[in-house]
Amino acid sequence: MHEFKILSLMLVPNSGQYVVFLEEAEGARMVPIWIGVYEGNAILLQLQGEELPRPMTHDLMINLVRVLGVEIERVVVNDLVDNTYYAVIEASFEGQHLSIDARPSDSMALAVRAGVPIYVHDRVLEKGVAVMKPITEDELESFKEELKQMRPEDFLRSQGEEGGETGEGGRRGLSD
Repeated sequence: MHEFKILSLMLVPNSGQYVVFLEEAEGARMVPIWIGVYEGNAILLQLQGEELPRPMTHDLMINLVRVLGVEIERVVVNDLVDNTYYAVIEASFEGQHLSIDARPSDSMALAVRAGVPIYVHDRVLEKGVAVMKPITEDELESFKEELKQMRPEDFLRSQGEEGGETGEGGRRGLSD
């Protein structure tokens, strides 16, 4: 497993999706994950330090977890099956280890609120979804512009695989 952090989020025009770019903390890889607009907004608001007058769903979840005495330790993007990412929230409660199945988007929204690290499992990286980080800001901007024109299944084809159904709401490609 390797620690990653959220490098940036990009709203993909006319798609109702964000791409969250995870950047390897001690390496040169990035993992782009397509997520829903609501989860993307939840992550973005927290990263920007926005405070809303009422708690959003992920804020409520963090509040409940804390009141109940559960400690979130980390989030792990642990698999990629049929172009769908999987994740777990690793936590502890009264000395017992908990591993809670969750979508990566919800997991990341909780991780930024709880201030815990995000990890990507080796099996996800081995499936060829990681790309090398651009070296310059210009290269990063160029990469973002290319992504605006791509659909998730286009990315898979460029990696030598065919895109397919995610099984979630008819969306296709690399998503959670």
